[in-house]
Amino acid sequence: MKFKITPSVDWVGKIDWELRKFHGEEYSTHRGTSYNSYLVKDEKIALIDTVWMPFAKEFVENLSKEIDLNKIDYVIANHAEMDHSGALPELMRRIPDKPVYCTANGVKSLKGHYHQNWNFQVVKTGDKLSLGKKDMVFIEAPMLHWPDSMMTYLTGDAILFSNDAFGQHIASEHMFNDLVVQSELFEEATKYYANILTPFSPLVTKKINEVIALNLPVNAICPSHGVIWRDNPLQIAERYLQWAADYQENQITIIYDTMWDGTRILAETIAKGIKQNDDQVTLKLYNIARSDINDVVTDVFKSKMILLGSPTINKGILNAMAALIDMITGLRFKNKKAAAFGCYGWSGESVKILSEHLAKAGFELVSDGLKTMWQPGDEELAKAFAFGKEIVGK
Repeated sequence: MKFKITPSVDWVGKIDWELRKFHGEEYSTHRGTSYNSYLVKDEKIALIDTVWMPFAKEFVENLSKEIDLNKIDYVIANHAEMDHSGALPELMRRIPDKPVYCTANGVKSLKGHYHQNWNFQVVKTGDKLSLGKKDMVFIEAPMLHWPDSMMTYLTGDAILFSNDAFGQHIASEHMFNDLVVQSELFEEATKYYANILTPFSPLVTKKINEVIALNLPVNAICPSHGVIWRDNPLQIAERYLQWAADYQENQITIIYDTMWDGTRILAETIAKGIKQNDDQVTLKLYNIARSDINDVVTDVFKSKMILLGSPTINKGILNAMAALIDMITGLRFKNKKAAAFGCYGWSGESVKILSEHLAKAGFELVSDGLKTMWQPGDEELAKAFAFGKEIVGK
C-alpha cells in the first residue's frame, strides 16, 4: 500500500491492524499502529525510515514495485529503534553501497542492532542534503525519545518528518488527521505522550521552541507512527507544549488493588466523599489488576491528584500496584498531589509503603493516608467518606 502526501512524497509504510502490544508487552495498542516510511522524489531520491522487522521482506518487495531500488540515492534513518529500522538489513542487502544518513548515536545503535558496517553518513543539526530542487535539513532530537533520534525537514514541500514526536498508535485506512475521529486521535496522542515522552518534557519544550525559532513553514508533520498532520499541523506541537508544562486537568484518579474487596470498598467510599465535596471534579476509578496499565497511566498524567490503595500482603503491596508504582516513578510526573489508603489484617505496612513510593516518585503527599483493619464496617466507611471529603480540599 502507498499513498501520496504531495506530488513528490509518498507514504510507503505498513499498517499493522493486529498489533495489541508494543515495545514487547510494555505498551497497549488497542487501535493497532502504522510504521511510517516515506519516499521523497526529486532529482535525487531519498527513503526516510523503514518498518518493523516482521514486515521487512513485504516492505522491500512492495517498495521494489514502486521504484527500482537502485534508483534510491539516500537512506535516512531518523531513529534506529527496530520498529523504524527493522527492514534496513533486508533493504541494504539489495542496495549495500547506498549511504545511510543518521546521527552519530544512530550509527552506534544501528551497528549494535544489526552488526553491519553500512555506508554511514553522520549528520548534525543544520546539515543539509540536496535532492536537487529541494533540500533535506536535519535536526537532532536526542532523548525524544532515544539518544539517536533526529527529525528531517523537507524544503519546498515544507514537511517535517518528526520521528516519534507527534505520533500515535492508530491503524487506519485514512492516514490524515482531518479524516479520522478526532476524539480517538487525541486520545491516542495523549496516551502516546503520557507513556513515552513525559520524562523528557523539558527537552520537548526546548526542541519545539528551537524548531519554531527556525521560522520554517510547516505544511505537514509526518510522524513515524499513526496519521499525518496536514490540517493545521502545528496544533499537535501546541498540544505538546501544553503537555510538557506539568500538565493536569481537574481530575482525581483513584487506583487500587484488592484481595477480598475491602480496599475496593474503601476506594468507592472515598470517591463518594470526593464527589460530595466537589461535584465538578472528574473522578476515575481503576482496579489496576483488571485494567490496562497504559490507560491508567494516561489518566495519572491528566490528574491533579491520585490516590493509591492496596491491602498489605507479606508486609508489602500487591503485585499489580507495585508494577504501576515502578512505571510512574520512571515517568517522573510533576506538579501532582497524592495520598494512599488500604486495609489490612495483621501488620498493615501497605499505606506507609505506598506513601514512601509516591514521595520518591515526585508526588506531593497531602495526607499520611488512610488504613483500616479487616473489612471496613460502618465506622471505617465513615472515615473513608470523610477522607474523601477532606482530600479534595487539598
